[in-house]
Amino acid sequence: MDQSLAHDSNSTRDRLSHLLSYLESGLIERRRAVRLTLLAALAGEHSLLIGPPGTAKSELARRLHTVFANARYFERLLTRFSVPEELFGPLSIKALEEDRYERHTAGFLPDASIAFIDEVFKANSAILNALLTLLNEREFDNGAGREQCPLISVVGATNEVPEDEVAEAFFDRFLLRVPVEPVSRDGFAQLLDTAHKADWTAPPAALRLDADALTALTRQAAAVTLPHAASTILAELREHLASLQACVSDRRWVKTVWLLRMAAACEGRTAVALWDLLLLPWCTAPDAARQAAVGTWLQTRIGVNARFSPPRLTRVVEAFEAQLDTELKANDLDYDASGRLRFSATELADEVGDAKGGAGALRMRYSRQRRYGARHIAARTAQIDDLIRRIAGYAEELAAQRQNLALYRSTSLWLESELADRVDANLTAVAEALSGLHQRAAATREGFTRLPRLPEGEDHGTAPEPVAVPLQHDA
Repeated sequence: MDQSLAHDSNSTRDRLSHLLSYLESGLIERRRAVRLTLLAALAGEHSLLIGPPGTAKSELARRLHTVFANARYFERLLTRFSVPEELFGPLSIKALEEDRYERHTAGFLPDASIAFIDEVFKANSAILNALLTLLNEREFDNGAGREQCPLISVVGATNEVPEDEVAEAFFDRFLLRVPVEPVSRDGFAQLLDTAHKADWTAPPAALRLDADALTALTRQAAAVTLPHAASTILAELREHLASLQACVSDRRWVKTVWLLRMAAACEGRTAVALWDLLLLPWCTAPDAARQAAVGTWLQTRIGVNARFSPPRLTRVVEAFEAQLDTELKANDLDYDASGRLRFSATELADEVGDAKGGAGALRMRYSRQRRYGARHIAARTAQIDDLIRRIAGYAEELAAQRQNLALYRSTSLWLESELADRVDANLTAVAEALSGLHQRAAATREGFTRLPRLPEGEDHGTAPEPVAVPLQHDA
């Protein structure tokens, strides 16, 4: 990569974009893992890579520490035989001689800025409990005192999600859970091609983030606002997950919103965008299957106004269509000018098989198609005109959302293309459904204007009651 890029970076977003290019260089199908672990680190959170060995998890963590200036890196593979000394440093002999229980932490996890802990859940409960304090508070209990730790982020790795209580508490400390799979069939040839290429080059020092840059970014994130539309979707997702017995802790929601604010700040925005919520699957669900379910839930709601959802509008349009059908089929008793019911000849022979011709006898014609006054028709068309205007307005709102998504995609550092494609496809489907409903509403309006009319002098009716729309919850 051209070293002059470091000097051309005149904004945080550009700088991070260049850093991401360095991190992703030579890694096949690891874009999501790279970007999420970097975002977690910028937010001061920890990420967990879930996947089989040999999927570049440790390589990703080693690269991550080069993003930060003067960052110390620590890496360790844990087993069930691992002892605290391997992570936290050996005991100080001199301190023991003075009846103090202290460790030499220099060069170990309490001294690290970025750490990679492989097979993290294979540690015993004593190590996991010590890690809990270090991950949460950036402090390490060393003898009688507490040591402040420069830890920015821990990247953990595991083959499977834990189930025991202690490990679950530790699992909850990783805000982002990122499944990592072997490269796909399509990416395999590219993987083989990159294996023999030159070693990876770390970002130049001028491009790396120092303490001042991180402090400035944190200050910007703290000023980012959370719009009502975004907080509403967060609340709905919380209830949805609770209904599935998949509760997310309050602490995790708070940390998630901070991550969203950091994502916005990295791109120079002052408010969380709706599309930032597409980061939620990795914050709220523990594994790939449930993350996919959250992604599906989000794609049907982000950018779609529930009040104007196609199912709801379809019920409204169907109510008008049913009303038109009822009014077209309605009959009234038919009187002549003298006030008596009319009689007429009606041929029924073909219908009843009347061989004697009785079906053609004079019969009383007791009803005729109902006719409507101008006031009635005007009221009906006014009602459906309001519906047509609302559908048209929502179609415009939807078009604006799609345009906004396209603009967001062109600048976002964190958005995943696959999820964005699914959201855009959903918005397109909703737009097509609205177009169809608009046409049906227009046809129904035309039907109201063609209702049989009363003679002008006989129009003594009143405006009808508005069409009743059944109130149901959307599926």
